[in-house]
Parts: sequence; structure tokens; C-alpha cells
Amino acid sequence: MREIVTIQAGNYANFVGSHFWNFQDELLGLADSTESEQIFKSHGLNMDVLYRSGETQQGILTYTPRLVSMGLQGSLGSMSSRGTLYKEIKEAQVGSLTWTGPVTTQTSQPLQKNLFLQSLDWEENTNVDRSGAYDNEQNEAHAEVQDKDIVECLENEIQYWTDFSKVHYHPQSLYELCGLWTDIKDFNNYGIGREAFSGGLHPEQVNERLRFFLEECDHPQGIQFIVDDSGGFSGVAGEVLEIIADDYPNIPVLLYSIRSPDSYLDPSNRKLTIARRLHNAVSFAKQSALCKLIVPVGLPSLSTSKMSKYLYLEDRKPYHTSAVYASALHSISLPFRMEPHGPSAQYSSTSGAVTMNDLIQILAGQGRQNMVAVLDASMPAPALTSTGFQQPLLETLQPLTPETADDVEDMQALESIIIHGAFASGLKRASVSEVTEALQAAYTNAARRPKFSHLSVAQCPLPIPLPYPSIFGKLVGERGELFNTQVSDSSSSRGSLEVHSVPMAARLRSSIAILPFLEDRLQNLRKLGIARGALGTEILGSWGLGRDDVEDIGETLSDMVTKLNPISETSSDSD
Repeated sequence: MREIVTIQAGNYANFVGSHFWNFQDELLGLADSTESEQIFKSHGLNMDVLYRSGETQQGILTYTPRLVSMGLQGSLGSMSSRGTLYKEIKEAQVGSLTWTGPVTTQTSQPLQKNLFLQSLDWEENTNVDRSGAYDNEQNEAHAEVQDKDIVECLENEIQYWTDFSKVHYHPQSLYELCGLWTDIKDFNNYGIGREAFSGGLHPEQVNERLRFFLEECDHPQGIQFIVDDSGGFSGVAGEVLEIIADDYPNIPVLLYSIRSPDSYLDPSNRKLTIARRLHNAVSFAKQSALCKLIVPVGLPSLSTSKMSKYLYLEDRKPYHTSAVYASALHSISLPFRMEPHGPSAQYSSTSGAVTMNDLIQILAGQGRQNMVAVLDASMPAPALTSTGFQQPLLETLQPLTPETADDVEDMQALESIIIHGAFASGLKRASVSEVTEALQAAYTNAARRPKFSHLSVAQCPLPIPLPYPSIFGKLVGERGELFNTQVSDSSSSRGSLEVHSVPMAARLRSSIAILPFLEDRLQNLRKLGIARGALGTEILGSWGLGRDDVEDIGETLSDMVTKLNPISETSSDSD
């Protein structure tokens, strides 16, 4: 078995992670349900890759994500940092005290659970199976009304990522940076995060948790690292990446550097603008130097992207936008946990299994050895036999990586694409061979094609759990099929009560399309941090970065640009 340990760092990364783990929990439930489709019962995925088995002190068996999640103190909402499976261990009373004066105790009331979390508690204490089938009609009617109330509650009352999490976590999984930067607005740059984390016991405590999960793995294939890189947690992630590089040098890291639309809002003054541009350059360079493959994720606006044709998204809601990114990350992770099949297998629900290291070698280990990948996704993916109102699948792929070039011709491009739950036509699920043949035909007829493309296929679509946001438009059907006329219902959008699953396509590619992203960071660092009299020198110094450090960061970014466009850096050097 090839295990994966997941790390989530920062509030938005945890929003994405919460949706990601909800998908996994839904798959587990559907596989056990007597009422789910056969494609969910035989999905061909090894869930042990992401999960670990355990046992509580009371002898209750547990199955929890192999996860280390980091956030600021108070970011867990109503959830305990020990999760929900294990009872709280109260600290023992100190035997001797030196203070003999009056003692006052200040306590705060725990946050009230929302309707969704209350319903989870109710389900666990009621005779309800994992598919939500109730014993009698009265309970079923009650559940239907309750589900509508829950959906409304989630749409309007989400404050914390735990507010919509339906997953049980291990006590070692949830880590709060206690006592520091409880105001997220102040925790806003690489230097602050690095300083806050490196002081005190944070490095040792996080490493202890990481070691707990890694050392119980038989053959770890890698670390899936999701970091909110728009503020201080980029510095935290940099410190954790250094720990991994020192203590676990043979375990590859696939890093998703992710940010929400609100992180693109213009700063209030010039100094903050300079600091943000330098942060973007420093954060990206530092993180990329300590992983095998880095994938920038997060558009300034999803609501105005190509996806808005079928999705109804509110950019101001992290609950909405993180759901889209989590859907894409779920898709990308599928080949890592596909059950291998021999050449003599008569039928399979999956094909194209790869390990995390295989993927890294495909994209960054050959050709130009570019280790910055572009993430694209199609959601919901159209049927393979597209009708007049549907675009061909390849044309529907929307870049989720910011600042990428459109329609560039790159003869050296490399890619890995996953298509799962696709329809052949109408509501007929496509077989693995039908998907393979369709993609081969699409590339044969395409004006531009990559130098190399690896295809993974799964018949299992993306399951839509109850706490998924109501982001589907009225052209999307119950199984994610696409219509040319709107579904007639009163709501402006559709959610988990109306849409139960959707077909997906996601792609990672090594391409010169990433050049604008890289060049922007290099140019800002040179202008604001390296040039004589640069306005950002003092800011960089406050982050603990001297002249030599900044020039090293510049070299890292320059090397990335040169690998993709040697002419660009040659002309720059001659200027």
C-alpha cells in the first residue's frame, strides 16, 4: 500500500480540505449503502491510501484521515482540537502552588453547533444508515424538511471550515497556533508567519504530529500539501517544508499553493501593495524550492470564469469557491489510489493508476524539468459525444491557476489528465475504453496537442454530499448531466438535494502558459527588492531577509523562467 499524508495550512486551505474530506466520507458511505449506484460500490479506489485505521481508549474502531491541519487559535469553531471521536483529557491539577492569593478563572462558552452539525449528532444517535435511509415515512418526511433547513443554514451561516465538515478527525490532526495572531488581518505576510511559527515549540509539535502519521506508513508515496499562501501561513508552510526536507528527504511533496478571491482585493495603501507583491514572489520561490511539484491555485474571480455557464458561484463566499478547488484536487488525487489491474483483467472501473512520484516524474522529471504545473478543471464535464449546445470536453477545461496565458502553442508541453464519471451520451456512463478512445480522437483532431499526455480514467463520478454548497446552475441535472434548457424550479441555484453527483475532468500540465505568473513575480522582486534604491528593501529586512537572501530568491525565480523561455532571461541580462 502506498500511503499519502495530507497537510493543510491556513484558513482557506482548511476550507478546501473540509470539502475534500467530505467527498472521501461520502464515497465511504456510498460504498456501504444498499441504495447507491453500482459505480460507487465498485469504485476501484483504495481509501487506505488517505485514511488510517485506529481504536479509541474505549475499544471503538476508527477510520480517520491521515492529516495534519494547521490554523490560528480559535479557527476550529465549535470543534475541539482533539476532534470528536476521542474524549477530552483534562489537565491534572497541579500538586503544589506558590501563589496563595485570590484566583479567578475566566472561561468562554463553546460556540453553538449549527443545524448541520446538530443533525450529524442526531444521526449518530438514531437508527440511520450511511445513505440517509430512515426507518419509517414519518422520519423520512422529517428528514426532508430538515435537509432543506440545513442547506439554507449552510448557505447563510458558514463562518468556520468546521461548520460544514462531516468527518471525524484524529486527535493528532488538528493543530492551532495558540496565543499568536488571532486577528487574521495582521497575519498577512511571509515574514510574520515564519517568525510566529519558528518561535516556541511549534516546529517540534507539528513535526511530532507529522511523524506520528508517517512512521505508521508502510510505503508512503508522498505528502499532499495544501497551503493558503496569501498571508502568514505561507511562512508557516515554508518552515514545515524545511522540516520535511531535513527529516523526510525521500518523501516527495506535491504542493498546492492556494488562495481565495478576496486575497486579490487591492490593499489600502502603497506600502501594503509593495509588501503584497514582494510576499507573492518570496512565498512562491521559498515554497517551490522545498517541494517536487508546485501547483498555484486560485483565480481572482470564479463567478466570471468559463465555469459560470453551469455553476452559480459567489466569490465572496469561501464556502463556495473552495468547493470548486476541492473538487479538482479530489479528481487529481484519484490515480494515486486506484487499485492496480493486471493486463489479463476483463473489466475495470479505473485505468491509468500512478503514484505521486510517477506524476511528478511525468511533469517535472523530463524535458525542461519545469516543476510549476497549471491546474485545469471541467465541472461538470460534458458527455463524450457532445451535442450542439455542448462544447467538446477539452475546450471546457478552465485554468484554475491564476495569471496563465491563453491559447499558447507549446511543442514541449506535458500533461496528466483524469476523467471520471463521464457520460458517453445522454445518461449512459462511458466505459474506460470509450473515454480513452474519445480523448485520443480529440487530440488527433486538435490544432494543438501536448508532447506527452497521460490519461487516467474512473467510472465513479464526484459524489455531492449534503454540506456541498448550492452552486449548480439550472442547466445541471441530478447526475450532473447538462441540459440546453433550464430546469424549472423556484431556486436560482441547485445543491446537494437536487444534484447527487457530477462527471469531472481535471488536468495538471507543464506548459509555457505559466510564464506570466512566473515573470510577474520575478519582475516585482527585481524592481521592489533588488534594484538600487528599491522601495521594498526595508520590508524584506523586517522579514529577516538580507541582500544575499533576496538575490538567491531572484535566482530561483530566474531559473524557473529560463527553463520555459531562455530568450526572456537572455534579453533581460543584456538590458
